[in-house]
Amino acid sequence: MTTRAVTQPRRIRVAVVYGGRSSEHEVALESAKCVLENLDPERFDVLPIAIDKQGAWHAQDLKKLRASTSKALPVDSSGASVALAARPTDEAIVGASGDDARIDVVFPVMHGPLCEDGSIQGLFELADVAYVGSGVLGSAVCMDKDVAKRLVREAGLPAVEYVSVKHADWSTRAQRVRAQVDKIGYPVFVKPATLGSSVGVHRVEHAEQLAAALDDAFRYDRKALVERAVNAREIELAVLSALDPADPPLVSVAGEIIRRAASTATSTSTWIPTAPRLRCRRISRPSKRRGRSTSRARRSSRSSATAWRAWTCSSIATAASCCSTRSTPSPASRRSACTPSYGRHPGSRIASCWRG
Repeated sequence: MTTRAVTQPRRIRVAVVYGGRSSEHEVALESAKCVLENLDPERFDVLPIAIDKQGAWHAQDLKKLRASTSKALPVDSSGASVALAARPTDEAIVGASGDDARIDVVFPVMHGPLCEDGSIQGLFELADVAYVGSGVLGSAVCMDKDVAKRLVREAGLPAVEYVSVKHADWSTRAQRVRAQVDKIGYPVFVKPATLGSSVGVHRVEHAEQLAAALDDAFRYDRKALVERAVNAREIELAVLSALDPADPPLVSVAGEIIRRAASTATSTSTWIPTAPRLRCRRISRPSKRRGRSTSRARRSSRSSATAWRAWTCSSIATAASCCSTRSTPSPASRRSACTPSYGRHPGSRIASCWRG
């Protein structure tokens, strides 16, 4: 009797690119830690690459990263310099010392401008490298809160009232801007148009605080949003492309982020809820016994899928809906981003690396 050797399937080579030049660099390091911990080493061969704050790409030691006990991945700037190949080849990552590396897909784990706004996605397109997340257009659309809100309104979804303010308009027509903000009423949130939900974000209670908040927001962007503050539940859902483009997208079970105690912020502080006071709650799948809560969850699910289409996302997006006892779900006031978990290229089907 002859025995036949069992051939193990080749692991998918994933380049996890993290960090970046944006002001949200530190946040990206925490996200990258989560991704690295959840990539199944039995299925994926990980090549970690860090982009420092100056924009330089450095190969990282995977063993050291896995052994790190900090909540964020470190960036070792002494690591070998690497770059994408100048022309499409099997060895997509090129080292300065001539040590090239073959990869199947890039998993970009970065936040902010130059990272999730279509910029690096365009670089991957030019290099003809498969990557995780939405494409250039979907990423750019979702990065700009103003554009994203216009599109969901065009799609027939309600959105929180806001005023889009350009730096030039604030510098030359401040009184007109103040009048527009007065119409939506205080309190409001002021935030840069193309950043996340922490850096440069302020809660403004009175008109006297508006100038300081806008001046700080304009440190990070040439456009800012002034949004009416709403007291509502924030329901989080993820929307995933179906394998067949003709099929509707898949929407996850709804979850909720609950703030255990009210956070406070002034016109001179950054709005960052205290982490220990936040907890996540999974909202069960619809059942006939749950009444109004189930109905809201279903509406949130439909709204998220509609927003996903409006933003031209081509893979996965996280969408937050605000809902109260008197209103229908609407896209949340913070930016909803086309964030990774599924690649638009067939070679990057690694969604199952996520647990739960």
